[in-house]
Amino acid sequence: MYMLANYLPIVIFIGIALLLGAILLVAGFVLSQKKPNAAKLAPYECGFDAMENARLPFDVRFYLVAILFIIFDLETAFLFPWAVVLRHLSWFGVASMGLFLGLLVLGFIYEWKKGALEWE
Repeated sequence: MYMLANYLPIVIFIGIALLLGAILLVAGFVLSQKKPNAAKLAPYECGFDAMENARLPFDVRFYLVAILFIIFDLETAFLFPWAVVLRHLSWFGVASMGLFLGLLVLGFIYEWKKGALEWE
């Protein structure tokens, strides 16, 4: 009985989270404005109209933004676990992360020089 009492707060928390999620989901459907128009119903992807020729040249800035996202996504994905074990690492671990961050900074500078951060 004592073992089950330890899980009671977790079960209550999960129940409240599920209830709140269901309430917010239903509220979104009930309270949302339903005014469809042609612009809202049109398919949209990557800045181009969907009905154009599929062989149009694709702007390289979209690829540069994707590279920029990958750069910062990788940085956060590897920086958090490294920070957790930082006390147990020697100078080799610090130098490895410095090299990794240096490469990411080089990628960021490349993005900057190519003009991916300036949108028209």
